[in-house]
Amino acid sequence: MKLFSFFSQEIAIDLGTANTLIIENGKVVVDEPSIVAIDRRSGEVIAVGLKAMQMHEKTHENIKTIRPLRDGVIADFQAAESMIEGMINQIGHRRKFFSHLKMVICIPSGITEVEKRAVFDSADHVDSKETYLIHEPMAAALGIGLDVEEPVGNMVIDIGGGTTEIAVIALSGIVTDQSIRTAGDEFTADIMGYMKRQHNILIGERTAEQIKIHVGSALHELPKDQEPEDYAVNGRDLMTGIPKQIKVSYREISHALDKSISKVEDAILKALENTPPELASDIYKTGLHLTGGGALLRGLDKRISQKTKLPVSIAEDPLRAVVRGTGIALKNTDKFSFLIDRRSV
Repeated sequence: MKLFSFFSQEIAIDLGTANTLIIENGKVVVDEPSIVAIDRRSGEVIAVGLKAMQMHEKTHENIKTIRPLRDGVIADFQAAESMIEGMINQIGHRRKFFSHLKMVICIPSGITEVEKRAVFDSADHVDSKETYLIHEPMAAALGIGLDVEEPVGNMVIDIGGGTTEIAVIALSGIVTDQSIRTAGDEFTADIMGYMKRQHNILIGERTAEQIKIHVGSALHELPKDQEPEDYAVNGRDLMTGIPKQIKVSYREISHALDKSISKVEDAILKALENTPPELASDIYKTGLHLTGGGALLRGLDKRISQKTKLPVSIAEDPLRAVVRGTGIALKNTDKFSFLIDRRSV
């Protein structure tokens, strides 16, 4: 058995719209942005992950940067395969000696059969011999330490880059779920639009992302001790065409994000409406669990709690909850019935 394990490699992948994380032997070995840079002339991959992100929106005509995933699913198959291969190669160490590659890949709960097949095909192209899929909310529930096999209802809200996944989980299955394509990317686009309308300043995706991290807020009024300092933004003045700098406060950004956050709240309320009464009584006791990068938005837990009148808790390490859960599923592929393998598609 030991000899067989020497010739096999087991990895869990959280293939996210914004970031891709890979776990091997219980450790996160890759945590990189989901982006790839390609030479237009030769079609060769120049960079993957962080290096490609540094090139994003700064390239000349011979280089293009591609984000292969849109709204949680693969939009560009070739680029996705190049990215997955590049990320796996970053793990290194004896990769070429391994003959048996086993993968568990995370997918959104609202994914179609065609999109599932696309993920399987991408895994085949990187020479995976055994591939399983797991739905994001289930992986998030495992990652934050919930016992998904118990007859107890838990609601998990995973706000990622491309999708917000809301699911009620009990007895190793998803009882009711809502998957909406309003998440981190939409928040970033809202900030870009707001800066253009309100300040006549054009900013890129990366700058909008930094604004979201530094002064992003779901509440118009934060407690004094949680208020972030105003953030200096550099961009191009639309009137003069000259670069300029302005300062924005968290209150401004909270207004910019208001509509998108309302969509997330509506989806949560819809999922609660569709929950069977016995599980609803469990959720009243257990509360709502927030995971994903969006959970880090200031005041989001309080805002959802005010809307639903239910307790809301944020996972300990929300960015890695999904990949940790995928790692747990990888170790117990024979035990968990909710894993999707090729035979069940």
